[in-house]
Amino acid sequence: MTDYKNIYLKKGKEESLKRFHPWVFSGAINGMDESINEGDIVRVLTHQGAFIAVGHYQIGSIAVRVLSFDDICIDDAYWHARLQSALDMRKNILIADNPDNNTFRLVHGEGDNLPGLVIDCYGKTAVMQAHSVGMHCCREAIARQLVSVMGNRIENVFYKSETTLPFKAELGQENGFIYGGCNDNIAVENGLKFHVDWLKGQKTGFFVDQRENRSLLEHYAKDKSVLNMFCYTGGFSFYAMRGQARLVHSVDSSAKAIELTNANVELNFPGDKRHEAFCEDAFKFLDAAKDKYDLIILDPPAFAKHRAALHNALKGYTRLNVKALERIKKGGILFTFSCSQVVTKEHFRNAVFTAAALSGRNVRILHQLHQPADHPINIYHPEGEYLKGLVLYVE
Repeated sequence: MTDYKNIYLKKGKEESLKRFHPWVFSGAINGMDESINEGDIVRVLTHQGAFIAVGHYQIGSIAVRVLSFDDICIDDAYWHARLQSALDMRKNILIADNPDNNTFRLVHGEGDNLPGLVIDCYGKTAVMQAHSVGMHCCREAIARQLVSVMGNRIENVFYKSETTLPFKAELGQENGFIYGGCNDNIAVENGLKFHVDWLKGQKTGFFVDQRENRSLLEHYAKDKSVLNMFCYTGGFSFYAMRGQARLVHSVDSSAKAIELTNANVELNFPGDKRHEAFCEDAFKFLDAAKDKYDLIILDPPAFAKHRAALHNALKGYTRLNVKALERIKKGGILFTFSCSQVVTKEHFRNAVFTAAALSGRNVRILHQLHQPADHPINIYHPEGEYLKGLVLYVE
């Protein structure tokens, strides 16, 4: 038995943990030992004192993120075993060690039984991001074991958690290398090159989760005029160009995103006149886009980061999709996505259904899309299914 301090649950509140759900909500807690600090490793006990789990304590709605349902010590051996398991899975599904693709997610939080931790690999650099105070406190130990497990696959570990940790925790965290250090920020995805802005970019610097959906888009791009809304670093755009699109327009309200998109297009298609990028509001751009495009991608940032914003988010998805459906050419194809975790597949599908009805167009579903295999969903944690997408044929 470990000597971690204890948290005691209210009667009956251990049931979800017995089903291996990895969260303890604050409302389930009856009491706790004195002097437990945010980020501490704690043992979770039933109201009768029976052991249930060990995990990181944090102030907030999710009070404990479970690291193990066994009464073990969270030490170097634990981190090594968890990271090795994550790498083994990526090797088994042929995502790691692929010379045409050195970009993948190594750790996906609860999906890899490491709640609060994300690690993305970009060539020789691993970008590590903590979403809990506990993972932040363990970052040095995790980095050591990451280097050990990955061997010569990586040479650098960049820590990027300035915007993902609770502001009130006052951790004074800063982004920066905690192992190695390298200015080479070019990675490869399915044979295409791109710059990764792990210093100031969104998420860990690139949206790794759209890799397979970008490949699908490439399949449909031949001879089409393509509009990539919310383009960020232009991933869908240069896949469309490789797919022999006739023209590709990339739109984002961020000047930095447009700069990155242009740089990435130039990396892969130097001097190619088929591409043009616009720094403009998405809704304003769509207003003037009637009958210009055969293929439109809508991949907006999360419209809802918490449940209180769900209603307005669904209205936003409907409004955005109505505009795209009204303006796409007859026989056009629309790729539309939501990355909001609180928006379920049913929520999103209903929002798009409503948009189709309001547009008056005849619409058929060609594909239902989701996150790729290196973003696994823990079967006991269905909340981990966050990326939803539909590919629509519009008459």
